[in-house]
Amino acid sequence: MNIILVAGKACTRRHVSLHHRQVLVLVLVGLLYLPVMLSVVGLKIHGMLAQQSGLADAGLLAQQKQDVYALRSQLRETQSRTETHLNALAQRLGRMQAQVLRLDALGGRLTRMAGIDAREFDFSKAPAMGGPEQTLAGNADSDILVTLASLAEALDKKTEHLAALESLLLDKQLTAAVTPSGWPVHGGWVSSHFGMRADPFTGHRAYHEGVDIAARLGSTINAMGDGVVSHAGIKAGYGLMVEIVHGQGYTTRYAHTAKNLVKVGDRITKGQPVAEVGSSGRSTGPHLHFEVRRNGQAVNPQSYLVQRSQ
Repeated sequence: MNIILVAGKACTRRHVSLHHRQVLVLVLVGLLYLPVMLSVVGLKIHGMLAQQSGLADAGLLAQQKQDVYALRSQLRETQSRTETHLNALAQRLGRMQAQVLRLDALGGRLTRMAGIDAREFDFSKAPAMGGPEQTLAGNADSDILVTLASLAEALDKKTEHLAALESLLLDKQLTAAVTPSGWPVHGGWVSSHFGMRADPFTGHRAYHEGVDIAARLGSTINAMGDGVVSHAGIKAGYGLMVEIVHGQGYTTRYAHTAKNLVKVGDRITKGQPVAEVGSSGRSTGPHLHFEVRRNGQAVNPQSYLVQRSQ
């Protein structure tokens, strides 16, 4: 084997002749040291890769730590908001419970004042309810929301009860205002009752549609209930008379008066003076002829008369 070596700028050439045995020796030496050299190079490359991998793992670990810190911060913030929310719900729950208690007390007092059967409007007991339902699992927050919903429903029920009670009270007040009751004249006594009697002028049996209350001439006659004057003047057989329409089918008449104090269309309140006792019309002396009519039919006034000590 001939090897030509060129060296320097002068480009001098040298010829080296190698015997085939020398070439074989070089090849064998190369084969022996090549794995070692490759191992060294491999170790260096592996070290460099490991170093780079370590740096990557460290960056990933730092990122994970940052993520954990961020999640922890969000958790604390969420916990704080949840506690604030629960505190607000608890306060609202307390206010609603106090309102329910006040409504119970008010309802009880109104029921007693109205004279209504307490078994019908018993505010101390929960309203009757029923029906199948499914139980759902929940947390403290949902439990409070369920309680709030239950209280809201209870408030609605109690409000309905109070509204019904108010309606009954208004009806009772209206009925009491328009239903004739009391005593229509200052002093006096019943001198002739309702129904069949001997006519004071003819002596024949006749139907008397009211009661006569004997009283001093000029005594004040008072309305027996709220209403509107429908007649104030002369009426055949009654003399000078006042008629008041009360509503709910009630009408009252005050006859044989000496003087009327109201006119047609006047709005009247119970106990208001409307006339004075006289003896006008078909009368034998000073008295008040008092009638109660229901739906146009004369009824016995005795059940509406309550004489008070004068």
